[in-house]
Amino acid sequence: MDLNLLVALDALLEENSVTKAADRLGTSPAAASRKLSSLRRMVGDPLLVRAGQEMTPTPRALELRAEVRALLDRTKAVLTPAGGLDLATMHRKFSVQASELLLADLAAQLTGRLYSEAPAMGIVFLPESVEGTPALRQGFVDIELGVLGHLDPETCAEQLVTVPLLGAARNDHPLFDAPIDARRFADADHIGISRTGKRHGPIDTALAKLGLRRNVTVVVPSHTSAMMLARATDLVCLTIATSTGDLPDATTALGLRTFPIPVDVPPIEIGMAWHPRHNVDQAHRWLRDHIRAVVTDTYDAGRVGRA
Repeated sequence: MDLNLLVALDALLEENSVTKAADRLGTSPAAASRKLSSLRRMVGDPLLVRAGQEMTPTPRALELRAEVRALLDRTKAVLTPAGGLDLATMHRKFSVQASELLLADLAAQLTGRLYSEAPAMGIVFLPESVEGTPALRQGFVDIELGVLGHLDPETCAEQLVTVPLLGAARNDHPLFDAPIDARRFADADHIGISRTGKRHGPIDTALAKLGLRRNVTVVVPSHTSAMMLARATDLVCLTIATSTGDLPDATTALGLRTFPIPVDVPPIEIGMAWHPRHNVDQAHRWLRDHIRAVVTDTYDAGRVGRA
């Protein structure tokens, strides 16, 4: 199918003349006549027939005239840049994959900002179980937020902040009765956080260099469950540093107290990733701008270095 024939058909049906249609198309009458012959074969109808010195459309041509014009209008709309983004009426639904810990700190501020500008939009937060899958490539996830890894080669990614890793325990935990050094930290009972049941990580490697070893008493799959468990026991968990704002962070809200980890461990790099199909998508770019602003606002620049 040569879609340029639609342009020729539109001109022929509007002008009812091969010569006038040729002028409109910027071509010769002979070329316009050849296009008419092709259209006649394809449609199975003469379309234009002689009526004295002029040509007149057949009933089939009259049926096609408005439809051809509408098709060309829709084609033009498809092949021109998108118009401005109307946030007030946008019904777009977004999906964001993030850890429970990030959502506890970010979700309220992010959704408040989004809905204040686009009240008809929708957002779905998906769990970390989606991480490491082709969900971005498949379109199941719009943005992955957190520690980025196992991304597809074409995936676009942006590092947002670098966040120190902290220890956390209930406010009256005996650990706070004296300065927390590496040995006292290692001697405490710990909560491991892993979806796959891993018991060892960078902290254990750093402690081993000092000849120390911590006791990971229990492993849970999420930061939220770790903090809930730490609140009710003498176990120590891990969290990340957040800013002090109008709302308490998740750790403070659960009645936990944080402390610097007394060994040299790398900070957590938080970023966002998306599929390149969304690079020039205005609505998606709007969402990315808000996520970037909320993440950088939430994680205090005084304690958190910009990546």
